[in-house]
Amino acid sequence: MPKHLKEDAIAQYNRDGYYYPVRILDEEQVAYNRGLLERFETDQGQPIGGAQRNKSHLIFRWVDDLMRNDRILDSVEDLIGPDLLCWNTLFWIKEAGSQSFVSWHQDLRYWGLDANDLVTVWLALSPASLKSGCMRVLPGSHKEELMPHQDEYKTDNLLTRGQEISVDVDESIAVDMPLLAGEASLHNGRLAHASQANLSNDRRIGLSLHYIPTHAKQVVGEWDSAALVRGEDRYGHFSLAPRPSKDLDPATASFHEKATGAVRDVLFKDAEKTRPTL
Repeated sequence: MPKHLKEDAIAQYNRDGYYYPVRILDEEQVAYNRGLLERFETDQGQPIGGAQRNKSHLIFRWVDDLMRNDRILDSVEDLIGPDLLCWNTLFWIKEAGSQSFVSWHQDLRYWGLDANDLVTVWLALSPASLKSGCMRVLPGSHKEELMPHQDEYKTDNLLTRGQEISVDVDESIAVDMPLLAGEASLHNGRLAHASQANLSNDRRIGLSLHYIPTHAKQVVGEWDSAALVRGEDRYGHFSLAPRPSKDLDPATASFHEKATGAVRDVLFKDAEKTRPTL
């Protein structure tokens, strides 16, 4: 029996490559987690950015806690089984009135993972509406061969290489996935997706969490890490991430630096130019 998702939700996910919305946090929990993020940003005098966005569970204890949220893990287990790693956590923030966007792309084209069943959980810590630039997906695109991409490096593109699908995308079949704060969407790592600019008067704050079964492997990078979040790892394909005991824990800082460097090397494999940080 499924732990959190209904049978029709699982069927839709398998058929179309996505499902939404899934309620994860209540209003009080949203306010608490958003408050922690924005307090950190205030203290450092600027929005979260660079390597802080990536593998954030290694530097923020509250992100590690979200990564292990039972509602999230129950949903992912319903889709890919009980032995779970979280490969990455990544912030996607568009400031109010920002022109930041995400071009059409497929994540597993770049992540070096042999995990066709990777599940991305995109958790909204503020409303992700049509106006604020919620995610859009191409239903069923996870079942086809990965599409060709090209690197554009456009200034406002939130993607590392400005990677974009280089064949025509049929926008008429795209599905928008608006979320209320505290809700999440689920999508397959092969699914084509994108998002537009934030034309609202609030920040659009999203945290994506990327889960794989423990049998998955990194096939591009020489070393990679992941957090064991449920079940047992019988394969040992990844170095298991330590848990920070507190935010900005010095004990996990060097591991975070190594882990984000490894991800950067994978993402920029064969790219014409690189960036210093993610």
